[in-house]
Amino acid sequence: MPFALLFQSAPAVSRITALDWTMIALYFGILLCVAWWVVRKSKNNAADYFLAGRNLGWWVIGASIFASNIGSEHIVGLAGSGATSGVAMAHYELHAWCLLVLAWVFVPFYMRSMVFTMPEFLERRFNEKSRYVLSIVSLITFVISKIAVGIFAGGVVFSTLLPDVSLTIGGTTIDSFWIGSVLVIVLTGLYTTLGGMRAVAYNDAVQVVVLITGSFLLTAYGLVKLGGWHELRYWCGSDMFNLWKPLIRGGQGDSRGVVFQRQLPVAGDAVLRADHRAVVLVHGPVHRAARAGRSQ
Repeated sequence: MPFALLFQSAPAVSRITALDWTMIALYFGILLCVAWWVVRKSKNNAADYFLAGRNLGWWVIGASIFASNIGSEHIVGLAGSGATSGVAMAHYELHAWCLLVLAWVFVPFYMRSMVFTMPEFLERRFNEKSRYVLSIVSLITFVISKIAVGIFAGGVVFSTLLPDVSLTIGGTTIDSFWIGSVLVIVLTGLYTTLGGMRAVAYNDAVQVVVLITGSFLLTAYGLVKLGGWHELRYWCGSDMFNLWKPLIRGGQGDSRGVVFQRQLPVAGDAVLRADHRAVVLVHGPVHRAARAGRSQ
């Protein structure tokens, strides 16, 4: 295996030091402060609650789209798939051009119609049935592919940091995994319900800094432990760095199967997730700002 050397030298259990707890507490403290600040600024109307008053800056809009797209299934899941299958997994992100079409073609229509959600836009454009269909499909897709994975990841992190924590209710013992999962639901539900979309967007901006900084540091640390980039290529082999990787190993077949296997499903995924990203884009003050990624 390419990363057998790292796995052999890794300790069975990582020690959580006082510095680690300090950083974790600081992280959650910043999130709570952001949520509190947003709640104080919020106005008691639907436009401010659902669309953040349509006056978010371009950097908040971009950060919210980034953080909504990149989650635990990418940081952990796709990184693991890349470690086993190579950079061919990057095909997943080749559908990003759909966002340019969304921003330049569809966003002006959404903003002029003054809708809050994409199902609402479909109802105005077609009929009430189309609104319910998109709402049901979007809810099922996000619960299965995003929300469930995020809750599970939160439970795993909590059970890893505090494995001995448990709660007994009526003779039933609840372990740390389920306690962590419930805490994720309660905490995210609270700041979302109290602060609305503005709280979500600004918290996403904080998450982007953590995601990018953490990913960069982890990559640098891993390369140092392995011995550098050339050592990584030596252990992985050239096949792992081939973007057009055949489905059949040993040189049989060609790379065309990768395109159809990866791109068609993610193209459908882009369509299903476009409703959320479109709603984020219309938070800008004018559609020209949403298109160009800048504020008015």
